[in-house]
Parts: sequence; C-alpha cells; structure tokens
Amino acid sequence: MSAEPTLSEDIQGDSRWMSMHRRFVSEAKEREPDVVFIGDSLIYHLQHSETWRRCFAPLHALNFGIGGDQTQHVLWRITNGEMDSFCPKVVVLLVGTNNFGYPPEQIADGIMANVSAIRRLQPQAFIIVMGLLPRGEKPNALRERNAATNRLLSERLSGLARTQLLADYSELVSADGTLSHQDMTDYLHLSPQGYKKVFEPVYDLILDLLNEKECLDGAAAE
Repeated sequence: MSAEPTLSEDIQGDSRWMSMHRRFVSEAKEREPDVVFIGDSLIYHLQHSETWRRCFAPLHALNFGIGGDQTQHVLWRITNGEMDSFCPKVVVLLVGTNNFGYPPEQIADGIMANVSAIRRLQPQAFIIVMGLLPRGEKPNALRERNAATNRLLSERLSGLARTQLLADYSELVSADGTLSHQDMTDYLHLSPQGYKKVFEPVYDLILDLLNEKECLDGAAAE
C-alpha cells in the first residue's frame, strides 16, 4: 500500500538501497543540516546538477534521494531513522511518480502519510511538498495521473501550517502539450536546464524561510 511503510525489495541482490539508507541516517547525525531533500531519483540526481552546486550546496543541505523509490519506501526510510537525531529547518519532499498501478487517490494518500510522518518527527520544520512532475513527451495517462494527484494534494495540504505545495510546472510544458528533451532528457528525469526551472523556485522559498527563521530567532533573543 502506498501509505504503509515498506522496505524496498532488493531485486538486484547488492543491498544498495539499505546501504544508502544507513548512510543517510549517519549523515543526518554527523552533519545536522538545516535543509534536507528526500524522495526518488528526481531528488537523487539533483545533487549532481549545477543548481545543487550553486544553490543548495552552500546551504549545507543533505540529499536523501534514492532512484525508484515509491511513497511507501520513502515513508519507511523516514520512520526508520532518516528524520531522527537532528532538527532541520526545512524538509523538501518529492515522491510518487514511481507508484505505478496506483490511482491518484492512493498516491496522494502515500504522499500525505510522508508529510504526516515528517511533521510528527520534525514538528519545527517547514515542509515543502513538490507536486509530481509531468512525464512523457506527449500527453498520456501517467501525466494525467500525476496532474490529478497534484490537484488532490492542493486540496489536502490547503490550510496545513508550515507546509506548502509547489506544483507549477507550466514552464516545462509547451503550448502543444509536449515536453522538450532540453528540459527532461528522457521525458522523466530533468536536464540541467530542467533542474534550474523546477528548483530555483524551491531555492527562493527556502531562502525566505531561513531568513524568516533568523529574524524570529533574533527577535526572541532581544
């Protein structure tokens, strides 16, 4: 189920998923970051982009992305140590496009379960939920599933304190409904140009949140 914490199956037999999970738990304890990104391959590949080097690396952000993860896999990671032993100011979540065979309602359920788990473990953090990106060169059923999931997320996240949905990907979709390989190299994963378009608004929001936190901390100290 999309909303039940589930170990990722070690299909290839090299225990890479579990090894990465253990590394994330260790990194969180050692580095105590202010900003953490968690999710699937779209988050994982972000750390190899110019956008990460220019925007997020200076913030000493950590990247907890694993390729192929579905909502239930990220939920297992969150509830098994990746959100323990440190107090981030901002958590960015992007997961759900890999939930093949799930209807929008169940994908939204899974994402909301992740949001609830983060909130329970990190009550001080501001949670940025990224909507599912469009996929496929031309309009298709999976793209509509993702769009429907985003509409549900907009409804369910509305009014939640210290939580915001970012799901405006209109820059990626041409007037005729197609995606460009210049933005999404395989029509699923982002190119350097695509990462710039999608994650610069995330960076702007994070800066606003961190500056707001510094102002509040300063006022409290006076």
